[in-house]
Amino acid sequence: MKALSLRADYAWDVFSGDKTVEYRSWPTKYRGDLLICATAQKIPETIPGHAIVVVRVKDVKKLGDRQYAWQLDNVRVIEPFPVKGRQRLFNVDDSLIKYHPEIDDENHPSDAAVEAFIDKYLAPLMY
Repeated sequence: MKALSLRADYAWDVFSGDKTVEYRSWPTKYRGDLLICATAQKIPETIPGHAIVVVRVKDVKKLGDRQYAWQLDNVRVIEPFPVKGRQRLFNVDDSLIKYHPEIDDENHPSDAAVEAFIDKYLAPLMY
């Protein structure tokens, strides 16, 4: 799967659904699933150096000279796993990605299900 490294706090914002646009100085023709990976920079209350969520690149709009807005949607929760980030788009083996559709927003998960996922997969990795 294609992957993109973001600062850990921005990756967390994508995970939570608060960030639906990623601004880049370069465009891509790629549309489809994109694995969001947090860089190794240690930022409190994030999971640095891990892949944390899969989204879809819906579109890329040119905003100006060397300014592009990547429109992201279809957030899907995965079990975080370590990834060494790279610049630009890079590939990650699909077999490493383990989805948890029962806690995706469109399935309206219970608070208990979300808390159990956080306790099991996210909290132990948080910086």
